[in-house]
Amino acid sequence: MKATGMRTDKPDSVPYDWAEIERSLDAHGNVVLPRVLRPEQCAHLAALYARDDCFRSRIVMARHNFGRGEYKYFAYPLPPLLHRLRHALYPHLAPIANRWNRQLGIDVQYPDELDVFLDHCHRAGQTRPTPLILQYGPGDYNCLHQDLYGEHVFPLQVAMLLSRPGADFEGGEFVMTESASNGQHAEVIPLEQGDAVLFAVNQRPATSKRGGTRKVAMRHGVSVLRSGMRHTVGLIFHDSR
Repeated sequence: MKATGMRTDKPDSVPYDWAEIERSLDAHGNVVLPRVLRPEQCAHLAALYARDDCFRSRIVMARHNFGRGEYKYFAYPLPPLLHRLRHALYPHLAPIANRWNRQLGIDVQYPDELDVFLDHCHRAGQTRPTPLILQYGPGDYNCLHQDLYGEHVFPLQVAMLLSRPGADFEGGEFVMTESASNGQHAEVIPLEQGDAVLFAVNQRPATSKRGGTRKVAMRHGVSVLRSGMRHTVGLIFHDSR
């Protein structure tokens, strides 16, 4: 599902219809935010991947059976654009996350401000930043997974496509699956350069046939890249151990 909204000259303010976004998240566990980043911002972020001074670690997926490709976790301080986006999105997402937890019977409520939540993470030993850039080449893919990292997990996250489908790369679609007691299904979510997909990290509530609440387990990944190079930024709101 795509959310509608007018982009301003400051895309990090993400001026979207948040009531519609909430409805889509409830129904599907994901929603696309169009044109969160401008092309020049995408190019700037993708170019950071070649640098070492911005990052705390590099992961080669094949070494850990995560798939093929690689990614780098940013170090603090984050690039200013990502810092602003992370802080701009979180206040809209915390009320949704709190309602989901109440529906699922989870006794965790998230504070209104990201810095307060990150302080909770850091007090629990989760001090390492989790925003990252992923890089895929021909034949690369990302296995279905969940980005959990520790005791304190924020249940929504964002992936932003930096590359141009059909120009910079072919294949490499963003894929989500959900599993529940009534079955499983997969969804391919089309993205254009600068689009962000907002999605459930782990699980979401859904209405059962009897009118109660059932738990739906979510996973995400990337299909095989057929050609070219694909870069994506992941914004995760909890930090890791």
